[in-house]
Amino acid sequence: MAKFNKIQVIEAMKETGMVPVFFNKDLEVCKNVIKACYEGGVRVFEFTNRGDFAHEIFGELVKWADKECPELILGAGTVVDAATAALYLQLGSNFIVGPNFVPEIASVCNRRLVPYSPGCGSVTEISNAQAMGCDVTKVFPAGNVGGPSFVKNVLGPLRWSNIMVTGAVSPDKENLTAWMQAGVLCVGMGSKLFPKDVIAAGNWKSITDKCEEALGYIKAARA
Repeated sequence: MAKFNKIQVIEAMKETGMVPVFFNKDLEVCKNVIKACYEGGVRVFEFTNRGDFAHEIFGELVKWADKECPELILGAGTVVDAATAALYLQLGSNFIVGPNFVPEIASVCNRRLVPYSPGCGSVTEISNAQAMGCDVTKVFPAGNVGGPSFVKNVLGPLRWSNIMVTGAVSPDKENLTAWMQAGVLCVGMGSKLFPKDVIAAGNWKSITDKCEEALGYIKAARA
């Protein structure tokens, strides 16, 4: 079962403002990436369900992180059906994220009081997800949907919303400042935070440094 409750998960998302998003079929690579992020100040991490036997890797990461990164809130992303959500919950996922809104996933997560952040691309989708108990909704793909201005406009009538954005997010000052000023709860970041050449070279310190820098930009933008 989940190590952290729903309130702790959402508060950590809000406090840090950033959720790294990553998948690799190599367990050791995943451990090194997670550890590098953790040392850079990351406290919420999304492991994506994007490969064969991804759930087996995730199960091992949960047990490893409990000892090596005790404050890390590890969750599962790219979950598109209720059965897969239930599988990851049984393995200890602290939250579930998906590219689209699936009511059946919301029901499964609500039974365990685990946050479910579905991908939404309109005010109606965000509102419908909230009606199903989704405290944090994910605007995806954020760049195509409308960027920071879309988020800002949504928060006009739906000012109570907690919005995570993924897609078109990069770890530079200008980009992160724009999203924070628009009012997002947090950003999800994948390929821009984990360049293929950095992963191939095993340059874990580069990831730590980039996380520290990005979190600094987020904090400054919110000041």
